[in-house]
Amino acid sequence: MNTKEKRYTLAILVNNHPGVLMRVVSLFSRRGYNIDSLSVGETENEEFSRITIVVSGDRPVVEQIKKQVGKLYDVKRVYEMAGEKSLQRELVMVKVSTRHDDRSQVIELAEIFKAKINDVTTSTITLEMTGSLDKIQSFLDLMAPFGIVEMARTGITALERGARALSSISFSEDEE
Repeated sequence: MNTKEKRYTLAILVNNHPGVLMRVVSLFSRRGYNIDSLSVGETENEEFSRITIVVSGDRPVVEQIKKQVGKLYDVKRVYEMAGEKSLQRELVMVKVSTRHDDRSQVIELAEIFKAKINDVTTSTITLEMTGSLDKIQSFLDLMAPFGIVEMARTGITALERGARALSSISFSEDEE
């Protein structure tokens, strides 16, 4: 990643219709923007879905992305989730190789990180953990020496702190 590049989390409220996600992602692809993380799901109102996208870039690139995404027909809101003003979490499931003599170390680290043990075999332990990117990365760094057999990550999901909902934020508020 370029030294000028930073990670930005965008929350995009869209109509819950077939093909909307493809149109949003296609815009990124056509413009040559890389998506670092993507999660999508229905909101509290079944008429809308929320897409959370994490992108890397410099400030002008992110502003351009926000403007272009905001012009798409089914997009209702595009809002940048500032790190200190939002709650950002990710789920990771990781299958770790274990031998009899190091199994207790893996379990101990899981307890420290509040990871849930989902499956145990004679040669692996499968763990589930939710947390910030930094917490997950620290956990994975400590699991790596044991041997990560398989891993799946959900991508960032984020909500703004406080009582305000994304659906109530006007486009002009995101320009501030």
